[in-house]
Amino acid sequence: QVHVVESGGGLVQTGGSLRLSCAYSGTFSGIGSMGWYRQAPGKERELVAMISGDYRTTYSDSAKGRFTISRNNAEKVGFLQMNSLTPEDTGLYSCRIETMVVDLGRTSFPEYWGQGTQVTVSS
Repeated sequence: QVHVVESGGGLVQTGGSLRLSCAYSGTFSGIGSMGWYRQAPGKERELVAMISGDYRTTYSDSAKGRFTISRNNAEKVGFLQMNSLTPEDTGLYSCRIETMVVDLGRTSFPEYWGQGTQVTVSS
């Protein structure tokens, strides 16, 4: 079982910045990708940024050039640096972790989610 906890959200004015953190702990053989997702009020959850196990990054069109995803596997933490925030960035930001578990010779790749951290950008 893996426990995922996000932090760093809050209320910020347009043009401001926030740095979200995703800390994880538990028992696993390896870590794969980490993704940040946003769910705005009345909308479906969408991918904001992802970083693979080999540190390749992917961003949504709205996040490109403004957000930076990073990770530190040794510290078991990931980050989402968000700059030049706008009200359209408002939402609940959740972190997803892909793990690898080897048990009795069988390999599986369970995913885990945190509860999310709220980001609100005022105009």
